[in-house]
Amino acid sequence: MPTADHKSPDNKQLARTARALGNPARLAILAFLRDGEQCVCRIQPAIGLDMSTVSRHLAQLRDAGLVEDERRGAQVFYRLADPGTVAALLDALATVAARERQEVSR
Repeated sequence: MPTADHKSPDNKQLARTARALGNPARLAILAFLRDGEQCVCRIQPAIGLDMSTVSRHLAQLRDAGLVEDERRGAQVFYRLADPGTVAALLDALATVAARERQEVSR
């Protein structure tokens, strides 16, 4: 929960999470992972960015606590850290964006 203290650890984590959600490619990765755990080798072609860029985005999502990873041999698998919460965040963002589109079209 945000506090009035802009330096609080909670606010810093919330800001990190908000920054992670503020990129279209990271939102696409989260949407792709809504269907379940995926190998980075499947995420990369689905998103359409080069592997190093996808890896950086995944690291930011992991650091924000939105995804978890697991190495299995040479492959790394990613899943939503808390699927219900992440789905609710994505749905809330979509609702706000839709409302904004309606306001702009008036």
